[in-house]
Amino acid sequence: MRVGAVGLGAMPLAIAGRPPQSQAVATVQAAVEAGTTLIDTADVYCLDASEFGYGEELLARVLARLGPLGDDVVVATKGGHTRDASGAVGLDGRPASLRRACEASLRRLGVEAIGLYQFHRPDPAVPYAESLGALAELREEGKVHMVGISNASIEQIETARTVLGAGALASVQNEFSPDFRSSEPELEHCARHGIAFLPWSPFGGRSRAGALAAHRPGLGDLAAAWGLSAHQAVLAWMLAKGDHVIPIPGASRPGSARDSAAAADCALSADQLAQIEEVL
Repeated sequence: MRVGAVGLGAMPLAIAGRPPQSQAVATVQAAVEAGTTLIDTADVYCLDASEFGYGEELLARVLARLGPLGDDVVVATKGGHTRDASGAVGLDGRPASLRRACEASLRRLGVEAIGLYQFHRPDPAVPYAESLGALAELREEGKVHMVGISNASIEQIETARTVLGAGALASVQNEFSPDFRSSEPELEHCARHGIAFLPWSPFGGRSRAGALAAHRPGLGDLAAAWGLSAHQAVLAWMLAKGDHVIPIPGASRPGSARDSAAAADCALSADQLAQIEEVL
């Protein structure tokens, strides 16, 4: 399955500090109209237990409104987290719980099969292979087209490859940004095995994304000289690491979504990559 080089991370549209719903809808619509064909969400993207699944329901409504354009979007969602009445997040990687979570996501998204279903985070109380076994069964039953994992080590990637079978692990979603490069071994491991790598928080998180250039003297000037925004320059740097890399920057405004989507067409030369490395 092919998707655009830059996806949309929908978490900012659903958790604390989220924009008004009308702005969230406009943001998703802007991303899709700009060519985004992969949108990442999760059942736990909400404020508290009373609205569990808010992010999935929001996304389903917007894509339905977009008609054929929305049909081209691969929705990636995740299970394995819980959220209580106070908003606190917990873990639940038990196979039965993951099955229930997937089936609830299917209902909220209004689909017969989820494009990409990901195990959100390892649960220390449950053997990793047991959690992945549940996702393998869901794929065999046709409830999910592809299976991915998130926040995973190389050892866990290898466990997933063994449990799911040859070629069945579609993606690994780990944090990766100029500030957080400790997932580079996993990024390179995915390249060797034909697995998509989805960097989350590619700008370093919500608190830093808005002032990206301010934290790195020279980045803004360098990007401007190339006719890019600072955010586009960072995404282009990330995309240069391999065709398997698909960043999923979050956005809460239509302009931000369009800016990130445009980075899919920003290819940096070897000289430009050397220059941006100096300022990152």
